Amino acid sequence: MSSKTHRDEKNFNQAALDYHKSEPKGKIEVIPSKPHSSQRDLSLAYSPGVAVPCMEIHEKPETVYDYTGKGNLVAVISNGTAVLGLGDIGAEASKPVMEGKGLLFKIFADINVFDIEINEKDPDKFIEIVKGIAPTFGGINLEDIKAPEAFYIEQRLKEELDIPLMHDDQHGTAIISAAALINSLQIANKNIGEVKMVVNGAGAAAIACTKLYIALGLKKENVLMCDSKGVINHKRENLTPEKLDFIANTDIETLEDAIKGSDVFVGLSKGNVMTPEMLNSMSDNPIVFALANPDPEIAYDLAIATRPDVIMATGRSDYPNQVNNVLGFPYIFRGALDVQAKGINEEMKLAAVHAIADLAKEPVPEAVILAYNVQNLQFGRDYFIPKPFDNRLITKVSCAVAKAAIESGIARKTIADFEEYENHLLDRMGRDEKLVRMMQSRARSNPKRITLGNAEEYNVLKAAQILYEEGIAYPSLLGEKAYIKQQMERFGINLDVPIIDPNDDDQEENRKKYRETLWKLRQRKGMNEYKAKRYVRQRDYFGPLMLKHGDTDGLIVGFSKNYTSVLRPVLEVIEKEKGVDKVAAMMMILSEKKPIFFADTSINHNPSAEDLVNIAKMAELTVKSFAIEPRIAMLGFENFAAISETSKKVAKAVGILHEKYPKMVVDGEIQPDFAMNADHLSDYPFSKLETTPANTFIFPNLESANLSYKIIRGMKVAQVIGPILMGLKQPVHVLQMRSSVDEIVNLATIAVLDAQRRESKK
Repeated sequence: MSSKTHRDEKNFNQAALDYHKSEPKGKIEVIPSKPHSSQRDLSLAYSPGVAVPCMEIHEKPETVYDYTGKGNLVAVISNGTAVLGLGDIGAEASKPVMEGKGLLFKIFADINVFDIEINEKDPDKFIEIVKGIAPTFGGINLEDIKAPEAFYIEQRLKEELDIPLMHDDQHGTAIISAAALINSLQIANKNIGEVKMVVNGAGAAAIACTKLYIALGLKKENVLMCDSKGVINHKRENLTPEKLDFIANTDIETLEDAIKGSDVFVGLSKGNVMTPEMLNSMSDNPIVFALANPDPEIAYDLAIATRPDVIMATGRSDYPNQVNNVLGFPYIFRGALDVQAKGINEEMKLAAVHAIADLAKEPVPEAVILAYNVQNLQFGRDYFIPKPFDNRLITKVSCAVAKAAIESGIARKTIADFEEYENHLLDRMGRDEKLVRMMQSRARSNPKRITLGNAEEYNVLKAAQILYEEGIAYPSLLGEKAYIKQQMERFGINLDVPIIDPNDDDQEENRKKYRETLWKLRQRKGMNEYKAKRYVRQRDYFGPLMLKHGDTDGLIVGFSKNYTSVLRPVLEVIEKEKGVDKVAAMMMILSEKKPIFFADTSINHNPSAEDLVNIAKMAELTVKSFAIEPRIAMLGFENFAAISETSKKVAKAVGILHEKYPKMVVDGEIQPDFAMNADHLSDYPFSKLETTPANTFIFPNLESANLSYKIIRGMKVAQVIGPILMGLKQPVHVLQMRSSVDEIVNLATIAVLDAQRRESKK
């Protein structure tokens, strides 16, 4: 080992110790979930109030799920006999791992966990202990128990308990690798019923994996399983009952011979047992799952160098296609708990397999790409398993598992509306993605042509790809055609959409009609025909003129220029709505609890009282277009006092709004924290907001609005969408500089909805 490698390992080891030692100790904690600030709260939580639900449960045992946390509580249980790659290190030493497993349950699926380390190696005694504590839990995750005892323990407990139970070392790996197998066979253009497979390893995971592959259609006679002594064939003696199921009628004895001509190699053994020569002996497009950790059966780089046609997965996160159990167990238990399943059966496991496999074929969200610091992810050799931080897993896998539990008759509780259940899952995870999903769903119902400026930029190209592949819009790319194509090739983005180059020969007719339009619009405002001819070759003018002439349905510009310079050509070409004196901009803030809206964030520096009235009215209409009832707070740094000049201006605007639009829910001047708090609002019973917090905030000037949303954006505590331009006759929006892919997709989605709304009005 080199001194640098040794130093890096030493630093990492110390960092791991520091991480686990830091305060508070442990990786999970228990926090109160009910009010506890008053004596009355405590008397309800404990004596005497707690006696009431106790007796309800005594009389109707099934109500334990209604009155306690059992339905969202899983036990992670181990005896420490097979901990990670550390072996039999004992129950106490296994605790950091079990706490870590609890952390994963919580952060990925919002499942509460108690980790329980049992100092007992006798399988029957271990089973009795688990059975004794089972009433506490809605589910049990067995972890790091050595084979063959693990098989016996799990089978007995599945038979004798009526809650979801799974030994994740077996079934988690089986489920994720089975999903990977389905997709890798598709890439290799091979049929699961015809392929020859070698499984190296015969422990709990290997047995479970092979059984699941057979359930998917793999023929048992096409499997050769190897343990440390070689191929498990008819010559072998003293085999465990589990290995007896995989005796092959063959004279082949070594891994080297077994692997010749095989289509699939699944390694669940130890590092570096597969040589380049073995890999070369496999069939075309060999599938290699080298899942030993930390060292795969063959190193990823060596495998790729040896066989460029290899389709490979490992158990490591630093290579493509990681078979990671976290893709499965949190969501499998989530779905099982939510229908109060009596167990986890084969139908539920297979449902999870197909849900995970299908997800890898869908377009990848930008958040996932950013998390893994890659340029692009699309289904193929380098991506056939979803990434662990893909937040779609909770809805895709949990819903599939819940449906399978209901359909197979193992669920105590049914789910009538799975769309509502999906929203419930997103709410549970503290993400307000429902509104974005709703907007995208509406956009897909009637997608529109959306032109994207600055199309040579990666973020814009990637956004166009997502809009196109997900059917949200029909994007077109505005910019220099040759350079855009060059950038698409550089970034590996294959996209068959129109590329509009204002200077291209094929735009000659458009340039003529656009020039005439621009000159007529601006000839009494300092523009002559020569300038108009020159300006139509600039995309800042060409885009708005496309929109003006109906050659596109919506326009997204900006990204690489400051807001004001990009907005000017838009305002010179696109007319304002009837009755609008000044356009304004609004940001949508997707907080953990609900969406809120800020205006004006980008255009009007110091609006008058009359301007604030118009901004509030435009904001009201825009918020309503998202199927949200606007509750508008006119902000100031005083609460209904109107002492400062700013507050007087806001109070004047409120007075006008109350007089002209008495049905509008709007009030102020009010401080934002008061407007967002029901208790604070109760101090002002005269307010039109009453005691329901505001969701739309009109700021007294540009600086306060702009700084407020940029603080939120910079802190990354909420998703920020916009600026949404308000007051123009046609859908056009100007991006913030260096917007993310998600921000571009979201703003383009809003442009589609805007175009739909205008079409329906016509």
